[in-house]
Amino acid sequence: MENRKIPLAGVIGCPIAHSKSPQIHGHWLRTLGISGHYIPMDVTPEDLENVIRTLPRAGFVGVNVTIPHKERVLEIADICTDRATLIGAANTLIFRKDSKILADNTDGYGFMKNLEMAESGWQPGSGPAALFGAGGAARAVVAALLHAGVPEIMISNRTRVRAEALQSEFGKRITVFDWVQAGNMLDTAKLVVNTTSLGMIGKPPLRVPLDGLRKGTLVTDLVYAPLKTKLLQTAEEMGCSTVDGLGMLLHQAVPGFERWFGERPEVDSATRAAALR
Repeated sequence: MENRKIPLAGVIGCPIAHSKSPQIHGHWLRTLGISGHYIPMDVTPEDLENVIRTLPRAGFVGVNVTIPHKERVLEIADICTDRATLIGAANTLIFRKDSKILADNTDGYGFMKNLEMAESGWQPGSGPAALFGAGGAARAVVAALLHAGVPEIMISNRTRVRAEALQSEFGKRITVFDWVQAGNMLDTAKLVVNTTSLGMIGKPPLRVPLDGLRKGTLVTDLVYAPLKTKLLQTAEEMGCSTVDGLGMLLHQAVPGFERWFGERPEVDSATRAAALR
């Protein structure tokens, strides 16, 4: 037998039992016939750095990182990509052969790829985008939309100061709305994005008035449990195009898998089915 290590990867979070990433990566490993494993790891903030620095010695080639560790890992990594630095968070770590830890953020890539694959006809330059939320996911979406050429991004967050922080960091194409005025963003928006957890199973509903939605507007929700949120249901009823949030999760996983295991997986109906099992 060939005497080589079986490559290991995984996802680190706290909690982590809810993660669909092991199902996604496990499906790709089986489909591509790769002798590797992808493991969920519940790691507390206190143990995070010790765990990350130990994993390469145990045969790990990299990990995904989720809440609440996305910002902290930038301090642990030896090298950060430009997009991870811009966003201020990382969701992917690569343990390089030179013992350096590389931090990257593929959330924006996953978001844009999800919209592209939906073939909705939306064009970045067609008009403003409206975002609910100003957290880590919003930062990745904002960076991706600005890079793609969206002329204006309107942001409303329950805590206005967080939205203003994005405006300060990302510049004059960001416009901030008070949360009580969030519905007013919809009148001119060509793209509407919910980056909050509102509407997720077990979370409060998204209580933004949606009567400003117009037929043909593209509406997407990063929440994927339920797959069709109340936001998406209402948008469909009003004649909008909709894209669910599962595709972003699938597409953001592709670059990490390719770096870790050496083959680029395909996001297809079988991958979606594996994630939903």
